[in-house]
Amino acid sequence: SLQRWQPPNRMGPLLLLTFKSNCYFINPIAFTIRNITLSIEPKADVNRGTNVTLRCQAVVSSLGDEMLSREYTICKDSSTVYTKTSSSSDDLLYPLPDARVSNAGKYKCAVSIGSKQMTSQTKKLTVKGLSKPVLQLNNNVVEEGEKLIARCMAPGETGSFFFYFYDDANDIMETKVSSNHAEAELHFRTTGNHRIHCAYVVFITPDSIRSEDSNDVIVSVKELPIMSVMEIAPQYRIYEGDRLSITCTISNYLHSSQSIQLYLSQGTRLLSHGDTRVNHSMEALAKDPGEFECKLEVGNVVKVAKKTISVTELFSAPTLTMSPANVFQREQMILICKSKSYASERLGEDELTYSLEEPQHFLSPKNNGVFYGKALLYEFNFTCAAKAKGITKHSQALTVRPKVYVSVPKISVLGRAVLGQPVKIVCQSDKGSLPINYTLVKNYDTVNSVSVRMPSQQALFTVTITSTDELNRYMCGANNRPGSQDFPFSRRLNTTVIEPLSNPALTVIPNVGEISEGDHLYLICGVKGTPPVTFKWYRSDRTQSLYATTSYNNNTSYEIPLLSKGHSGKYHCEAVNHANNVVRSDLVTIEVRMALWKKAVIVGFCLLTVSVTVLVCVLCFRSKRGRETYSPPASQASFVCV
Repeated sequence: SLQRWQPPNRMGPLLLLTFKSNCYFINPIAFTIRNITLSIEPKADVNRGTNVTLRCQAVVSSLGDEMLSREYTICKDSSTVYTKTSSSSDDLLYPLPDARVSNAGKYKCAVSIGSKQMTSQTKKLTVKGLSKPVLQLNNNVVEEGEKLIARCMAPGETGSFFFYFYDDANDIMETKVSSNHAEAELHFRTTGNHRIHCAYVVFITPDSIRSEDSNDVIVSVKELPIMSVMEIAPQYRIYEGDRLSITCTISNYLHSSQSIQLYLSQGTRLLSHGDTRVNHSMEALAKDPGEFECKLEVGNVVKVAKKTISVTELFSAPTLTMSPANVFQREQMILICKSKSYASERLGEDELTYSLEEPQHFLSPKNNGVFYGKALLYEFNFTCAAKAKGITKHSQALTVRPKVYVSVPKISVLGRAVLGQPVKIVCQSDKGSLPINYTLVKNYDTVNSVSVRMPSQQALFTVTITSTDELNRYMCGANNRPGSQDFPFSRRLNTTVIEPLSNPALTVIPNVGEISEGDHLYLICGVKGTPPVTFKWYRSDRTQSLYATTSYNNNTSYEIPLLSKGHSGKYHCEAVNHANNVVRSDLVTIEVRMALWKKAVIVGFCLLTVSVTVLVCVLCFRSKRGRETYSPPASQASFVCV
């Protein structure tokens, strides 16, 4: 937007102050920055060595002819690379002569005039091609351990570099530098010819560009005459327990200012070390690694001599077994400790002795390596040892877990036993090691068997009974000793068998034809089946029951006191027990007749009415006869009826 500077009202000299020290210009001229454009010349994608120019064009509109101070900023990948302050309206040119890959990136231009600023859109410059690296060595022939200086150069390149040095295809060294060359100290551990080359990487945020490989330089590495020598005695037919004498020395030793060290090791274990000679004595063991190493270090030179010996086992590690394989608590058991093999040419069978390691093992020795006794009530770990000629070997631990005899099983019914329906019988022992084989018998005849192998598993048997005393004939047995025919049986199954309800009947007292108003009515509902029984009474014109009760008898009654005409209707009863079968009686029609006293009143009233009527008629008759016998005076004769 346009801003116009207003002069002061008071007349006087006008002082224009302009500051430039990382501050905005105070400019009284009205202006606006309309557009900022950044372009790359000759194009945004160029080859290495091209002269590239970044042109920043600012379009500014202002009042008057006075020049505006403009501050230009060129940014590359969010970092400032160039700034310039100018009062000219000409485009800002930022040259990149002889462009390199390091010049590639994302550029943008910003212009500040006073308190206003505008930034151009981002332009990406891509530069293709890197110069081929050049490798130089200070020597082409060296001895083992001798230092070699290698110099790798990237001619004409700029930026941040990573240089890599290779021995054939193996990366032997890398270094990060900010210049276009790097030096490295190389050491060779193997003799012969080595093909050395290098390469470099230029970092361009957020990518990196790798160069091609440099020229190859052949380095010849000569072997030093000094060597490590190892001797082992005896060399052949070595048995466990034999003494080994091992010597590690140097041959062709030349006095040198460099430090010399000898290391004698077996596998990962360092046996001894020294400067010019190492001696070591040890007992041969078959379990130890058979490879020995004599290592010589002279400066950066390493010489290694290796020898492998074979140690014959005097006797194998013993194996501990138990008989029988499964033992029950307090049952006789035998432990046998034996080595499967031994060197008979060095060792007699009677020289190899066996023992149990645990002092409280409670077993007695029977023969060499044989121990017997009774199993404990709890599990126990056993380990045995075989000994001969000062060598002791141990067996792996054997855990004996004595099994528990199965207890007398308990037999029960899962849920309720209903006559004529499937019944689930459960057989379970409180104690006993799994697996347990449960057998259901009826009158000592086997019905079925179930093997329980998991603690959460149950021995379930399904039977169907046809009489109430049939369940009492069932028993179950439990056995966890395979092959044994002697195992405990439960008691006979003792449980209540529910007989489903049948033959429902509704009895009415008094008799149906003798029911009158004011009487007490008793509706007796009876069934056949196993109590408790829940009874309900209904009238046909109602959905809700009139009365409900549970009884431990096979019949019960419902009383309706002081009957009235409104109690007339059709009645029935329903009954249900634990067999869950609902039975319903036939409908009984109840008609409540009029009470006797009401009938007597009506008869009396009728008789009274008849009596009154007769009396009235008699009086009327007598009155009529009286008129006929009366003679009136003459003067009244005209009024006499004929």
